[in-house]
Amino acid sequence: MKGHFGKFGGRYVPEMLIPALEELEVAFNSALKDKSFVQEFEYYLKNFAGRPTPLVFAENLTRQLGGAKIYLKNEGLNHTGAHKITHCIGQTLIAKRMGKTRLIAETGAGQHGLATATVAAKFGFSCTVYMGEVDMVRQRPNVFLMEQLGAKVVSVSFGNKTLKDAVNAALKDYIENVSTTHYILGSVVGPHPYPTMNAYFQSIVGKEVKKQLRDDTCYLPDYVIACVGGGSNAIGIFSSFLKDLSVKLIGVEAGGKGQKIGQHARRFKGGSVGVVEGYKSYFLQNKDGQIEKTHSIAAGLDYAGIGPQLANLRDQKRVEFVSVTDKEVISAVQTLARTEGIIPALESAHAVAYAIKLAPQLSQEKTIVVNISGRGDKDLFILVEQLHDKEFYRFLESYIKKGI
Repeated sequence: MKGHFGKFGGRYVPEMLIPALEELEVAFNSALKDKSFVQEFEYYLKNFAGRPTPLVFAENLTRQLGGAKIYLKNEGLNHTGAHKITHCIGQTLIAKRMGKTRLIAETGAGQHGLATATVAAKFGFSCTVYMGEVDMVRQRPNVFLMEQLGAKVVSVSFGNKTLKDAVNAALKDYIENVSTTHYILGSVVGPHPYPTMNAYFQSIVGKEVKKQLRDDTCYLPDYVIACVGGGSNAIGIFSSFLKDLSVKLIGVEAGGKGQKIGQHARRFKGGSVGVVEGYKSYFLQNKDGQIEKTHSIAAGLDYAGIGPQLANLRDQKRVEFVSVTDKEVISAVQTLARTEGIIPALESAHAVAYAIKLAPQLSQEKTIVVNISGRGDKDLFILVEQLHDKEFYRFLESYIKKGI
């Protein structure tokens, strides 16, 4: 069935949104058949986003762990610091074809909002980004950058004041302004055609990895690991390996700080199938279908749902899902920084943390590819708090006393 992955996916939205989603679907399908669109997309990926991103052999980390060889797909070297710029470029080019003049987006970690604000400035769109009040506090650097790019950042103060609520606010805006506005949904979630469209744009990640490995080693990896919130970076790197059954695909969810509801964001341990925000998938919800509170040290992973394609791949046992704790994530950030000179985003550090646990259990002939979906600049204040860096606090206090 169109727009479905097994029993997941679909288009469960108010009737007034159906024409807009159908218009988007037609525009997307038409663009894929247009060589000039594909060439334009590839041009901006290379000359604006900075693709291809490097695949780095983590020689020091591999030696320290004493097991499988670890490769890092460093998506943090994209313009704006994460994989998000890729589908933002793609969707903006679609919006231009449809004659839209305004872009809106939701964001949690701020990377998608930053990428949206960036492409809006580049291609001449006005821009509004919705962000939960809680996430605005813990990702303040990205809020500042979005505003400097000309975007209006709207604080969402209802619900849990995080990503789920930012999505709801963006959907409301989309309904009210659909004639002029394109909603750049930030992951492989939401109503059809968003999961299919963003998976297509992000598939460049897996294609690059496959080519880079072939050029370097001439063989497939044994494991590919990615963090999973909504799932755009995960399906992006997994997509090229889905038919290679010898490659084990592992998605890492947010284990947070405990086992109770509200202490983690593990959709496959405690979640159930439901329909939320326009699509069917696994969600952390109560028996009445109301979304439960979630938690992750990484703002981009505390989303209560997961992309429908990933939900289907999990039920088909093609992708295995695991989780790591906040403490393991902080440790992974420090380990990767001190062995490889790379400070990953807290989201990406979930994948690193699991790779650190897995690699020593495997032989040295095995290969692991880890998707470093973003860099850690945005997490400065969270890291300072978690690492109890008193010198940094004193530095901030000195600035406050100066009135700066």
